[in-house]
Formats: sequence, structure tokens, C-alpha cells
Amino acid sequence: MLRLNKLFYYGTDPRSFDQVIEPTDHQRKTLQDARTLIRDHLRAKIRHATKAELQMDRMVEPRFRTQGSWRYKTCIQPAQAPQEMDWDFGVYLPVTVWTEKGPPHRMAKVYFDLVERALSDLCATHRWELNSSKDTCVRVKIAPWGHIDVPLYAAPIEKFEKIVELAKLEARKAFGQYSDSAAFDESFDETAAFWDEMDEIHLATRSGEWKPSDSDALAKWILDRFDEHGPQLRRVCRYLKAWRDFHWKAGGPSSVLLMVIAAQSFQPFERRDDLALEATAKKLAISLRGDVHEPGVDSGKENFNPLNGPERRVAADLAERLSSTLRTARHYATNSARQALVDLRGQLGLRISDDVELVDPDDGTEVVRQTPPTLVPPPVVGAVRSG
Repeated sequence: MLRLNKLFYYGTDPRSFDQVIEPTDHQRKTLQDARTLIRDHLRAKIRHATKAELQMDRMVEPRFRTQGSWRYKTCIQPAQAPQEMDWDFGVYLPVTVWTEKGPPHRMAKVYFDLVERALSDLCATHRWELNSSKDTCVRVKIAPWGHIDVPLYAAPIEKFEKIVELAKLEARKAFGQYSDSAAFDESFDETAAFWDEMDEIHLATRSGEWKPSDSDALAKWILDRFDEHGPQLRRVCRYLKAWRDFHWKAGGPSSVLLMVIAAQSFQPFERRDDLALEATAKKLAISLRGDVHEPGVDSGKENFNPLNGPERRVAADLAERLSSTLRTARHYATNSARQALVDLRGQLGLRISDDVELVDPDDGTEVVRQTPPTLVPPPVVGAVRSG
């Protein structure tokens, strides 16, 4: 038998899959710098427009928040064109003229259009590309390998004022005048737990509609699962995204769908990412065939599997093949380590190392030790008569 863990995770060894799919420092800095430019540009533009165009009774400043894979820390390198890295950067507008049904209806289109115009100007300055094809966000392509999506939200200003004051109070207790600095805004927007108190959020669409949004409930549930199970779950989610990107140039199971299934009843294996991925892929093959609900998110109302019937069968079959390939590769003899690598590369692509030095022999005892016990029903014993 073989231990395949080092192929997936071996500290900071550049040969391991975890390191190969990690965004580079240059890519990370490029996205962060673009995010900052977008934030500073939109803050000024939106503030000026809140009275002149959005017809509020006073000027207000929007807040900004990183969402999606960069918040989850699950962003990975694209496997093939036309895939790109995506930084989801939400704009949150405090609305002073809130109605019982939410923000004024006309405001959605005005809000969306003014942000898109502002970003068009910024794109011209930095030679970026503006993508106007998305109904739920403005997309800014900043490099051949990456873009920033800017979804536009609104919430009652009273909610913002309440949570900001709570955050400033905590900041003053901990850091004195820190709450009056620009660092407070950065820290609050990106990390403050006070966002959990925000509700009544609506998303503006290009078509001029408002959609109630509760995306933070999902994010909180996923982040709680990462805290519960530790970094191995996050790594397995990244492996599954890389598996998806290898088999589908576009489409396939969404990242959210993969994370929800992986996080439900996750089975950790200490120091054995190969076993954790195998077990998760086996569960994935079952779950992908049907609807996927999570009671911890919106009481289980949302179905996270939008794939149609044929798409579900294809995805489930590929997940089953991933799980069975991992199992078969582990059961090769030590002199067949090269074949194990060939098999895994057929499932995950050439980003899996072909270095046999990363494959160790395994006597199987650790697999037995880490496998949870299974309850077996007692045997049925028929009636007997003595004598």
C-alpha cells in the first residue's frame, strides 16, 4: 500500500498540490492593489452621488467587504483558459430613505449605472476591461488571469450606524484612538464580526430590480465549519475546486456546492489529506445526484445544486471515479508508485507531481486507526430448545 499525502500537502514543499494551486504573491498583490483602487474611487464617487443622483437627504459613504473565495481562503490558480481568479468585492450602501419593502425601486438602476460609469472611468485609466454581461455585479478584468466582481448591496442606514458604533466602541477599548484612523475602516470592512448583525440587505441588479440577499448566512456557516474541522477541510475544498477546473473549462459543480457538500459531516484524517479527499469525493458522488440542502443555512430552504439531471450524473460519475482512483492508487504495491502517479494525474491534471519521492509505503494500520467504527446490528438468533 501507498501513502499519497505528500502529493497533496507537504508543508511548504513547492511540489505539493496545495502549493502548486496557491495564488502567487504577485497575483495576490495585483488583486489587492486593484481592490484598493476600486474602493477608494467608488467611495468618493458614490458619496458625491448619494444626494445628487440617489436623492438621499444627506451624503453617506459606502462600505466595502471582500466576499467569496478570498474570504474563505479557498482561491486557487486557474487550471486552464478561460478560467480566471475571482475577487468578490461587495459595495454596501447605507440608505437613508428606506421603505417597508426595502430601498426605493428606482434606486437600483441608478445605483448600478453610476457604479458602472465610475468603474468604466477607472478601467480607462488603468487599462483594465469592463465586463457588462453580469446581471448581479460589475466585473472588472484586471489581468488575463483574474478579475474583480463588484456586487452592489443596500441596507438601512440605521443598521450601519448601529454596528459601526459598536465596532468603534470595542476598538476604543482595545486600541485607544485606533477607531479614528483609516486602519479602523479597513479592519471593520474586512473582518469585523459586527457584520453578523447586519440584515435587511438587498442586492441591486443591472435590470433595475432589488433582490433580498442573505449570502452572509452561508459564509458564516462555511467559516464555522472551517473553524470546527481545521485547515484540512479548507485544503480539501481547494483540491475539489482544482478537480472541477481540470474536468470543466466552464460550468460543472459550483464552488459553493462543493464546499457545502464537503463541509457536511466532514471526516478528518490526521496528516492524511489523501484519505480525507477520498472520503469526501465518495460522499460528493452521492450528494451530487440530488438536491443539496443545509439546515444550518436559511433553515434548509435553498437548493445548492442547480445542475440539471444529465449534468448531475456526469458530475457524480466523475466524483466516484476520483474516489475510486484514490483508493486504487493507495492499494498499489510500493514498486507501482509510478502508476499511482499516472492514475492521479488522470483525475487531477499535470499539477499533481510526478515525483515518486513524495510517495511513501504504508502498512495500512493508520487507515484502520483513523476510520470511525461502524455499528453492526447483532446477529439474529432463532429460538432454541434445550434438552
